[in-house]
Amino acid sequence: MRLDAELTRSAEPVAAKMSRSVPEQIAHWARIGRELERNPEVSVAQVRKVLDAAAEYDALPPREQALARAAWLERMQVLAEGLNLAQEFAGSGYRHAEADEAGRVTIHEPKAQYRRSVARRAARR
Repeated sequence: MRLDAELTRSAEPVAAKMSRSVPEQIAHWARIGRELERNPEVSVAQVRKVLDAAAEYDALPPREQALARAAWLERMQVLAEGLNLAQEFAGSGYRHAEADEAGRVTIHEPKAQYRRSVARRAARR
């Protein structure tokens, strides 16, 4: 069976966190989906509408709200893993700060080449 590339990419980080292989993660999702569709108390279609921003979250019953939150959390984890903010900030030309786990703040100054680029852009405005 051939799997959609996007589904496989989405499963990779989740599978690693859950100590599963990618095929095991996809099978897990399939079992969850099967059980949801069998459950008459849960409207998968209504949850899908909320996830697609076509319906209001607050209008969902508690079980569907839990499903929507779980889906949002998974989407956010996948998106967060794809971010490289250190690289983006370093290339932005702007000064930025970050805090470590202990709350200590580190200020990062842009490299000289980026400062000149930002200054030229500002001068053109």
